[in-house]
Amino acid sequence: MEEYIKEVVEMIKQGFDEKKIRARLPRDCADEIIEIARARIRAKNKFSRTDLWMDLDGLRYATHEIVAEYRAKRVKPESIADVSCGVGIQLIFFAKYADKAYAIDIDRKKLFYAMKNAEKYDVRDKITFIHGNSLKEEIVNQVEADIIFSDPARPPKMPERKLEDLLPSPLEVYEAYKHKTDAFIFDLPPQIRREKIPWNGEFEYIDLYGALNRLTFYFEPLAKAERSAVILPRGIRLESNPNLEDIVKWSREVREYLYEIPQSINYAELINELFHIVNGNLWMFMREKRRVLATSDEEIKSDYFKRHYVVQSVLEFHPVKINEFLKREGYGRATLKISIPDTEYWKVRRRIEQGLRGDKRAYLFKFNDKAIIAESID
Repeated sequence: MEEYIKEVVEMIKQGFDEKKIRARLPRDCADEIIEIARARIRAKNKFSRTDLWMDLDGLRYATHEIVAEYRAKRVKPESIADVSCGVGIQLIFFAKYADKAYAIDIDRKKLFYAMKNAEKYDVRDKITFIHGNSLKEEIVNQVEADIIFSDPARPPKMPERKLEDLLPSPLEVYEAYKHKTDAFIFDLPPQIRREKIPWNGEFEYIDLYGALNRLTFYFEPLAKAERSAVILPRGIRLESNPNLEDIVKWSREVREYLYEIPQSINYAELINELFHIVNGNLWMFMREKRRVLATSDEEIKSDYFKRHYVVQSVLEFHPVKINEFLKREGYGRATLKISIPDTEYWKVRRRIEQGLRGDKRAYLFKFNDKAIIAESID
């Protein structure tokens, strides 16, 4: 089957239509081969390997390799069980550092894929694979692990994320395994309200390539702080410190420089901690759900910022006036860093970029009725 998958990957890349692809495949497994091939093509930016086994659903929920490696190095478990392992990526990386690991999933196909992937990463012999409902007593009794990990499936978007809506629910996982260990790790929706979590531990928000990727909750035996933010792949970390004086100050006007703060720091409410470690005069300027900005009269270098900008102009937010400024100053492209419906984004961007011929890129922010035009200095 592996050779068929590799062949289909190449055929898809060369633009063959599906009818011709299917003609080369066994009928009884053509659908599966084609889906694995498509997943491998789409997975190129998520994994260093190009030969993994997963369907498109498994790819969607699989932990990014950089995140999986970071968490595995942080925990370095002696033994660990993943009670909803999916195609197994996170557990495989845990297994690199563990003596013993357990992979449990109710979906037999995904468990098979996890087994194949464990072979690819050369950790197959460390892992016991168990098919079944991870909450059932007969499954629980097969597990002897120091740490229980679970990355539950998320339901369709709801007004409020709740533990009981996740599959399997962390509440049920805890009840099933609490007699085994007091060390649990749960992947949770980053939007979940921390006060809804009934246990003591650490909320770790992870940024990956400039976007919020994960919220990991570590029970108290594994916790290093109450809240933390991790910025990957840079590998830098910020922890909460309740003893720090509040030094955050606000500016009603944008100054010469703008600094975009990672979502992980915002979600973890670590802006005060950030201000304490940044060497320079800094003011908060904007705090929205998708975008948090600080401003300063001086250029400040820090790996904790998502991006640094120098402000070029502040003018009325009107596409025609913005376009005229960009033409006059020799810009060729504009990236809109504003909250705007996806259906409107390209319409507005086309009006702003119409007729631009320069070689510079502008970054456009909106504050009240003002447009802030800046250039990246990273």
